[in-house]
Amino acid sequence: MPEPRIVVFAYSDVGHACLEYLLAAGTQVVGCATHADAPGETIWFPSVRALADAHGIPVLIDVDVARTDLIAALAPDLVLSFYYRALLPRAVLALPRLGAFNMHGSLLPAYRGRAPVNWAVLRGETRTGATLHVMTPRADAGDIVDQEAVPIGPDDTAAQVQARVRDAATVVLARQLHALLEGRAPRRPQDESRASTFGRRRPADGAFDWTMPAARIHDLVRAVTHPYPGATTLLGAHPVHVWQTRLTHESMGGAAPGTFELRGGMLRAACGDGQWLGILRAQLDGDTERGGDDLARRLDLLTPHSMR
Repeated sequence: MPEPRIVVFAYSDVGHACLEYLLAAGTQVVGCATHADAPGETIWFPSVRALADAHGIPVLIDVDVARTDLIAALAPDLVLSFYYRALLPRAVLALPRLGAFNMHGSLLPAYRGRAPVNWAVLRGETRTGATLHVMTPRADAGDIVDQEAVPIGPDDTAAQVQARVRDAATVVLARQLHALLEGRAPRRPQDESRASTFGRRRPADGAFDWTMPAARIHDLVRAVTHPYPGATTLLGAHPVHVWQTRLTHESMGGAAPGTFELRGGMLRAACGDGQWLGILRAQLDGDTERGGDDLARRLDLLTPHSMR
């Protein structure tokens, strides 16, 4: 039987890593759909388009997924989606005789939807992973083929966790590739009682104030720090982006939320749960990123009694 013809829908780091693995494995990728980079978006991942072009693979940029004829013309035996941002309609999913499968950045059925790694970090999870599943018209709801878990440490950023998820995705793909090509990939239904779904995050979702608990602020900061838009708040009366924090697990002794002190060379903010939160890196609009202590002195946040 001829080598199965694979059409790939891919974007971002997981899309690039998984397409790269398919090419290294010698599979027959006959077409690749990807996205044009959005204006204003920080592009921190390698280009799927450039990788496909380098291997002479026909590329469809922001294809109208309702144009079933464009995908049908590639005569796919297998459709694989890796971090593609559009849902594929039922008519496209019905084209490949070996099925259509998606790689999602969580341990489904938890964290269906957009930005699963950011959401997992923001909500203080201690692990996440990559899941290969059958594609259906409903996002991330199809039968699970395989999963690989990765840890989330208490100070890990979303970018650090995302790199682990990317590597986990290639592990899953490698483990199941032959089964996919032979039409015998395992399947188990998702447990709908354990499902959770989260939406797209926007820069405005990074706003916080000091009445929130310290751990919640810390999780938000590490979920949206570089290369994402960052967490935003006020230092005194000054709007800033906060890029790195540290939990002190120390009581603030009655100080009001939004009070600042400098102790041991670290700027600390009083939070709504009675805990101090260390501010390690922050940035005024139009300024360079600075250590919290440096920024506090420049903004004159500290009264003499708060400098210890």
